[in-house]
Amino acid sequence: MRLSVPGPRSLAGQLFAMQAVLIAVVVAGYALFSYVSDRSQAEEAATRQARAVARSVADSPSVLAATRTADPSAELQPYALKVMRDTEVDFITIMDPRGIRWTHPDPRQIGQTFQGHTELALRGRTFTETYTGTLGPSVRAVTPIQDGPRVVGLVSAGIRVEEITQRVQDQLTALLGVAAGALVLGAVGTYVINARLRRHTHGMNAAELSRMHDYHQAALHAVREGLLMLDAQYRVALINDGGRELLGVAGDVVGRSVAELGLPAPLTGALLASEPRVDEVHLTASRVLVINTSPVSGGERRGTVVTLRDVTELQSLMGELDSERGFTQALRSQAHEAANRLHTVVSLIELGRAEEAVEFATAELELAQALTDQVVAAVSEPVLAALLLGKTAQANERGVELMVSEESSLDDGLLPESLPARDLVTILGNLIDNAVDAAQGSVRARVTVAAYTRTSDDTPELVLRVSDTGPGVDPEHAEAVFQRGFSTKPAGPGGRGLGLALVRQTSQRHGGSLTVAEADGGGAEFEVRLPLREPETVAGGVPSGAPAARGAGGDA
Repeated sequence: MRLSVPGPRSLAGQLFAMQAVLIAVVVAGYALFSYVSDRSQAEEAATRQARAVARSVADSPSVLAATRTADPSAELQPYALKVMRDTEVDFITIMDPRGIRWTHPDPRQIGQTFQGHTELALRGRTFTETYTGTLGPSVRAVTPIQDGPRVVGLVSAGIRVEEITQRVQDQLTALLGVAAGALVLGAVGTYVINARLRRHTHGMNAAELSRMHDYHQAALHAVREGLLMLDAQYRVALINDGGRELLGVAGDVVGRSVAELGLPAPLTGALLASEPRVDEVHLTASRVLVINTSPVSGGERRGTVVTLRDVTELQSLMGELDSERGFTQALRSQAHEAANRLHTVVSLIELGRAEEAVEFATAELELAQALTDQVVAAVSEPVLAALLLGKTAQANERGVELMVSEESSLDDGLLPESLPARDLVTILGNLIDNAVDAAQGSVRARVTVAAYTRTSDDTPELVLRVSDTGPGVDPEHAEAVFQRGFSTKPAGPGGRGLGLALVRQTSQRHGGSLTVAEADGGGAEFEVRLPLREPETVAGGVPSGAPAARGAGGDA
């Protein structure tokens, strides 16, 4: 025969059993206490009753008169029986000073000697005692019948202990009924409460809950992604280490509202939204984050679970990929143009016009070399020079002329290590892409780029300025244009409104500024100023060399 060992009970079951036992113990203890107390009170009440009846009989003038007759029993026996019925005592015995009974509930006991103590009564005192007589154990009172100072008789009134016990048992029966009702009511209430608890704990016992809590804590601190849990009032209920790092919050934030964390307004709005958010891109002071929000509900809204992923490096790679795609398209277009020009040269040679063929080919080479010389002369920093050459080809492909202004002058090796070239690509690349988008389709579409250094307030700074011939920026949108998600153009598959937000993020991380104004010939002019120094920290407390969101592709 196989024996099955029962598993540990659920937490709700354990609490139910404990509460049921506790209620039973309390009720049983109360019943026992009540029984002892009621018995003591019943005995005390019986004693007072017996004493009062005995004194009333002894003080009766008819009783005193009967004691003087030749046959006291003839008058006293009927009187004693009547008083017994009226006062509900078990016996009233009237006797002479020697203890010879004149009355008794059992007529056969009349004339017999009283069983009990009479010494104190013979001395004129009333006393009570518990004594076993002819009717069994009883609580009795014995008092003298006095004719002046002389004791002429004794009266004993008593209630059997059995009768007292019966009275207590009747009370105990009622008490047990009430106790049983209380036990049942308590058990039902406990069952209902624990059934609710069982639903909340999913039937798990204390060990399982403790184990799950340990796993929960380990998982929270192990995952690199950020996890944020908000309650129904959008207060922080839980945040893991990854969430603190990605949001840039420190200290005890549990219990604080999301609006008090100092996060960017778009990100705060997304966290406070009641509807779910899926793979939304948001910017903080130094990171590009993808957030997902999901409401927690169980018949009612209980809070929100927020996951955070750092896609700063991914955004950088996507920007570089966009640049490579643009370069590829430009090279494909140039290859097509080069093929046309090569066919022209070959045709001129076949026609015997060799000198004209050489002149045509040389002019094309000189034009390309002149463009390269112009860019390199103005900006000798290799990464920015390569970016400008590539963007020039892309702009030409889209019918926009990209020019480097004469005031541009940026020597190689001038930039400090705290200002990596990739961050400059993020800034300048996004500004150029945004300007080309704006200028495309305008009359004499042109984008002008200026890059130079100057000293302002004894601090050297790098100035990057990009202007276009597009429609410009409405002054009412001069600030909103830098917010993530703002765009005056239709949104594509990947969304818009990230480019200028990345430019501002990168500029502020290096302690710089980004402004927009109207260009001289119309259109918009964006200017970035970056200090050329080694700052210890910048706004937000982020080191200047911290990873940045990079990418050359973007738009406002």
